Amino acid sequence: MSPLIDRLASIRLMPVVIIDRAEDAWPLAQALKAGGLPCAEVTFRTAAAEDAIKAIAKDKDICLGAGTILQPDQVDRALAAGATYIVSPGFNAKVVRRCRELNVPVFPGVATPTEIQMALDEGVEVVKFFPAESIGGIKALKAIAAPFSMVRFIPTGGIDLAKLPDYLAFKAVVAVGGSFMVAPELLKTGNFAEVTRLSAQAVALVNSKK
Repeated sequence: MSPLIDRLASIRLMPVVIIDRAEDAWPLAQALKAGGLPCAEVTFRTAAAEDAIKAIAKDKDICLGAGTILQPDQVDRALAAGATYIVSPGFNAKVVRRCRELNVPVFPGVATPTEIQMALDEGVEVVKFFPAESIGGIKALKAIAAPFSMVRFIPTGGIDLAKLPDYLAFKAVVAVGGSFMVAPELLKTGNFAEVTRLSAQAVALVNSKK
């Protein structure tokens, strides 16, 4: 595995963040880090995403990615801002190929065996299983993963603290994506102490399963 995937496999959690105000990015990243979770996937769903990535990228301890990448030009913009890996909600060959051209880790979203096969055809063996809970949760993931022993997964979508252990227990899972520790209302109210508390709670759960 690449050093990045090794690191994600050691952290085991990938906070998925939607940031509306770039000024929230730095305190949010520090709150995650204080909770023992030096990782963030900043989604390209808002106008503040690039500036948020630039702010967080100043802390080299943060495993920083860009999510909701839909087009190759967004790959370039995310990397220029400081992202070190790319995540997409679905499989887009153009996005994957751009990342591979630039030798950047990319985790395309998949929901079916066909999409997993498409990822394999492009040389990708770590994929995002999305939207995990909406398409059957851990039971569906195990069924879909069964024919693909060489593939590893980052399940994301609707996974909360209660559901986390089932995903962590599945050997094909590298890390689990979630937003419960970075819920939008916490950012809107500047409640970064709660981000730290929830992150620490999740990290404690992860450590108890190792």
